[in-house]
Amino acid sequence: LKPYNFFASGKRLRRGAPHPLMLVQKQFKHVLTTMGFEEMDTNQFVDPSFWCFDSLYMPQQHPARDAQDTFFIQSPEKSNASLLPASFVSAVKQMHEKGGSGSTGWGYNWSLDESLRNVMRTHTTSVSARMLYQMAQECKETGVFRPRKLFSIDRVFRNENLDATHLAEFHQVEGVVADKNLSLGHLMGVMETFYKAIGIEKLQFKPTFNPYTEPSMEIFGYHPGLKRWIEVGNSGMFRPEMLRPMGLPEDVSVIAWGLSLER
Repeated sequence: LKPYNFFASGKRLRRGAPHPLMLVQKQFKHVLTTMGFEEMDTNQFVDPSFWCFDSLYMPQQHPARDAQDTFFIQSPEKSNASLLPASFVSAVKQMHEKGGSGSTGWGYNWSLDESLRNVMRTHTTSVSARMLYQMAQECKETGVFRPRKLFSIDRVFRNENLDATHLAEFHQVEGVVADKNLSLGHLMGVMETFYKAIGIEKLQFKPTFNPYTEPSMEIFGYHPGLKRWIEVGNSGMFRPEMLRPMGLPEDVSVIAWGLSLER
């Protein structure tokens, strides 16, 4: 019999490995932090409609707020009104009903009760709205506006039909830059830097409509393998109707963009 070698290596086993989605998320976080962005806290999956829609200047009759697009929570069905900042709620109501900052508003009777309905967040922009409101309060207290570059990567939920490019639950990547006198050119420059860092060299921008950004742009990247342009994100400048009720100074602008990590 052949002598048994107690020092021989056994058969190499295939071990577990990080999920490809988590590897991409780690890469995106590295790129954004390298660009000087701070990560926002995104642990709250359930939001009152106020933060998810109303604070973004989305009218309460908007189709995205219907049950066929949004997951509504049955219990608790509504949030406590005392948990919302009263002065901000009043300013949002005024902006929706009568406008301000050069806007005529939406011209309807805004309902606090509707804004308290709990939903599974449909986007992480509700997190961005909270952060921008906190920045406005900090500016009021100190008298100094502090520019910020913020990002988030976390799960969002939409009541959509599933297909190759749509999921009921997916990870949204979102970035916002708040500073004085920003322009669309700044947004395009940030986009070119970000997408180049993740391997997308050629970009095209197409005008589009978003309820809370104006101007707004869809972002397309060229895929050399498929030899065609593919939509890789959405972007725009937050509307004054969203920013002014928060209390941000008149000369402060906010550029933002978002994309799906799965796509």
